[in-house]
Amino acid sequence: MRQPARTMARALRIPRVGLRTVGVGILAVLVAGFLVACSGQNLEEIEPEVGVDHVEVDDNTFDARVVQVTPGTTVTWTWVGGNDHNVVGEGFQSDLQKDGTFQHTFDTPGWYKYICTLHGGMTGAVSVVE
Repeated sequence: MRQPARTMARALRIPRVGLRTVGVGILAVLVAGFLVACSGQNLEEIEPEVGVDHVEVDDNTFDARVVQVTPGTTVTWTWVGGNDHNVVGEGFQSDLQKDGTFQHTFDTPGWYKYICTLHGGMTGAVSVVE
């Protein structure tokens, strides 16, 4: 009995090695696309949204990604998507949640990156300047 893949290869006149090569090529394209999607833009290259103290936590993205505030500002993250996410940065961490808000007050000037630990491509930053 003939195997379906071998029969298809003969019908299309594609050698078996060709089918493997095509499969590997498709896999490589999918992996490359995934890595690009997860890597995102370098946060330092994004123009900060000055004076914005509110970030929406949507499905697989933070909006705004980079905000600039003055010391003593409380930044609020609000969940608007349908999936679980969290906000984790140096010195602050939200619960894993699907809705609600999380707040953190930034008292010291500096650059504070944060991520969603479930979705590595979800990154953001708070720039605190005098």
